Amino acid sequence: MPAYVNHGTPKIYSAFERKFNMFYKINSVVPLDDMILRVEFENGTRKNYDIKPLKERWQAFNELENPSLFELVKVDAGGYGVTWNKFIDLACNELWENGTPAE
Repeated sequence: MPAYVNHGTPKIYSAFERKFNMFYKINSVVPLDDMILRVEFENGTRKNYDIKPLKERWQAFNELENPSLFELVKVDAGGYGVTWNKFIDLACNELWENGTPAE
């Protein structure tokens, strides 16, 4: 599957930026099997994020069971989240805080 990449250069954060950084900006996202996203952040960290638990809380995420739609995921402008369409998106901090380290 292709990776959707925000072609920015990886950023090296200073101690000040690490302490006060409010956003974990995204460089790329890849849709994997079983409704998992592989997300690479600007600092080089890679995490997997499971979409399935969101289906219980928000009806819109049930639409992502359609593989054709799920595979359309892309990084938002600026790297502040990922989106599928104008109704379904996730913020970068949600992906960072609730993602698990990728192997």
